[in-house]
Amino acid sequence: MSNWLLPESLADILPAEARRIEELRRDLLDLYRTYGFELVAPPLVEYLESLQAVSGTDLNLRTSKVVDQISGRTMGVRADMTPQVARIDAHLLNREGVTRLCYCGSVLHARPAGLLSDRELLQIGAEIFGHAGIESDLEVVQLALESVGRAGVHHPRLDLNYPDLGRFLIERDPVLKTRVAEVCELLNAKDVSGLRALGRESGCLPETTRYLLALTSLYGDGSVLERARSVLPDEPEVREALGSLRRFIDALPGHEITVDLADIGSGYAYHSGLIFSVYAEGWHDALVKGGRFDGIGRMYGRARPATGFSLDLRKLSAGLPAAQPARAVRAPWGSDADLIAAVKQLRQSGEIVVQILPGQELNLDEFVIDRELVLLDGQWQLRAL
Repeated sequence: MSNWLLPESLADILPAEARRIEELRRDLLDLYRTYGFELVAPPLVEYLESLQAVSGTDLNLRTSKVVDQISGRTMGVRADMTPQVARIDAHLLNREGVTRLCYCGSVLHARPAGLLSDRELLQIGAEIFGHAGIESDLEVVQLALESVGRAGVHHPRLDLNYPDLGRFLIERDPVLKTRVAEVCELLNAKDVSGLRALGRESGCLPETTRYLLALTSLYGDGSVLERARSVLPDEPEVREALGSLRRFIDALPGHEITVDLADIGSGYAYHSGLIFSVYAEGWHDALVKGGRFDGIGRMYGRARPATGFSLDLRKLSAGLPAAQPARAVRAPWGSDADLIAAVKQLRQSGEIVVQILPGQELNLDEFVIDRELVLLDGQWQLRAL
């Protein structure tokens, strides 16, 4: 009953699990540094207008509001760190050329994203600003796959989609231009009957309904793209989207890749162009989400091409096999100089040494005591238990 006093969809993380999450955080941030990503740490709360600069998205609904006791203005507790990192790139760093930034911190959702979702996430991610080519997209995808691989995730599946394709098909119909969000929800759910009913009720063009229904069946491996060319309109926007997806798949041989052209209603809707998700057995939804979010910095005074990804370390860790206790050494408490020196030397070599306080009974979840430090023949020595 670790969460019996906590609000719904919030939970404590207990010792062994908390240690593993922290080890993952350190390992991944060190990995991102080897790629040249610089660490930034935006604040947990900001004025609401800054956090909600990307308006009309799920992000606004998930942002918790508080009143700043100093200024009286409304602040928000961040629900996603990507807009904050975009603000740092656009407004504070203001560099020319490519900037690679990474981050890690807690985010809070006013409501859980799904039935099995938590409201507090430990979000870690990496973003590349200032490059519009496929090369930066490939770098962040490779880094995302390496991230989950470092955690012990085997056989991840990369799922690609191109939301701008679906939005183009919707917005080219004058009747549906004001109902984009509604249509996106139906597409994301692959609600065929709902799309047909919307087509009849709205009076949209018959060909629009036909294209939207076709999107719901365009899911699978790379062969989906050839089917899409035959059933979708032959227009520049469609050719660009399908061509980008094909180039991306061809540049990642040896990976399990699927395409879902109807998946355009999820996420925070600030993405543009090609986006991706990483799935793996043992997790009920995507482990990693990322892709292009060009122009998000415009709200902060400087639009830049951008691509990146993020994941929740708590969710990643929760789907792994149970965290195993660490081996530790038991040692007596005392002021003997040789004992103090022996304990210090063991700790400096990386050993965990638990000194037994007077009257203490060991009751540990995270450590397995398999050795002890004992005085033998006038010297402090390790002995197996």
